[in-house]
Amino acid sequence: MKTIQLTVPDNIDLKDYDILMIIAAKLYEDAKLSAGQAAEIVGLSKRAFIEMLGKYGVSVFSSSISDLHSDIANA
Repeated sequence: MKTIQLTVPDNIDLKDYDILMIIAAKLYEDAKLSAGQAAEIVGLSKRAFIEMLGKYGVSVFSSSISDLHSDIANA
């Protein structure tokens, strides 16, 4: 896994956890990471990560109709 250093202005009133969650949620939303990989970045279980997504404006469900049809077919 790659390690990066991020400098955030002092006037940004976010905890480290929130910054990690925002980054992980966006990468999950863009299908760059699986839920498990994103959860690992934040230090959460996959279930806990999925439960937190709504707080960060990310749906656990795909917005692509073809992905939804695929999910239904594979359920």
